[in-house]
Amino acid sequence: MLVWLTLVLGLAILLLAGDLLVRGAVNLSLRVGVPALIVSLTIVAFGTSAPELLISVDAVLAGVPGLAIGNVVGSNTANILLVLGVPALISKLHTAAFDTRKDYVTMIGVTLFFIALCFTAPLTWWHGLLLLALLALILWDQARQALAHRRASKARQAEEEEVEGADPSMAGWKIASFLLLGIIGLPLGANMFVDSAVEIAEQFGVSDSVIGLTLVAAGTSLPELATTVVAAIRRQADVALGNVIGSNIFNLLAIMGVTTLVGPVPVVWPFLAYDLWAMLGAALLMAPFVFSRKWELTRRWGFLLSVLYVLYIIMVVLHG
Repeated sequence: MLVWLTLVLGLAILLLAGDLLVRGAVNLSLRVGVPALIVSLTIVAFGTSAPELLISVDAVLAGVPGLAIGNVVGSNTANILLVLGVPALISKLHTAAFDTRKDYVTMIGVTLFFIALCFTAPLTWWHGLLLLALLALILWDQARQALAHRRASKARQAEEEEVEGADPSMAGWKIASFLLLGIIGLPLGANMFVDSAVEIAEQFGVSDSVIGLTLVAAGTSLPELATTVVAAIRRQADVALGNVIGSNIFNLLAIMGVTTLVGPVPVVWPFLAYDLWAMLGAALLMAPFVFSRKWELTRRWGFLLSVLYVLYIIMVVLHG
């Protein structure tokens, strides 16, 4: 009974922390003159990816590195099919109103680069250095873009539109508190949820590989899901898309980069034959919503993405 109560409490902490993080990130973007999209690609995405980092490093230290890569690959697939699908069922995401093409192309390039590295497995420290170097380059470009926007915003400050749900007069200490509580609460809630879920799964005799790709991956994607649901309710589609794109980039570059520095990570055949390509296929499904002004994430598409995720889970279990 206690494990089920911990599961529910972890989920409640996730939802609360997701709301605080979105509010803090959006108000921070107003305070420093940076678009909410850029903030969500950094602070929000990094904060919501903390559970994957903690679990992947712990998995390598515990001698189960397969759980680490299963967690990351499964989480990236869940981020698109589940994290975008469920919020779209709640509220239509007006993705055509925001330009995420550059960041999306970066995500696809990072995904292809990671898949190529996996065919040179096991992933070791030099793979990790390559991944972290690429992350540093992307962060530098994001910083340059943010500074350019900040200079431009001073020239046309009167033309800037207010972000819905934001409070331009919010005190700095309150913004910092929201961000801090969100970043702390998300991994705390996720760890409570995942630990309880794994304990429950083990009682039913589910294998470690299946747990990594399904239960742990879905559990560690709950921060992204919580944050994106809140963003959808607040009609902040830029935060929703930026969160998913940024988290997927961070998962592959930072989490796998750090994890491979801790210890080698083998890539078994099922990942090379199926799971990596499922991750890429899910990423490519975002293309119409990124490049076309006519496509938006409606409830119909949310239902389709959610169904595809259920089918993916069934395939993983059947092949596990």
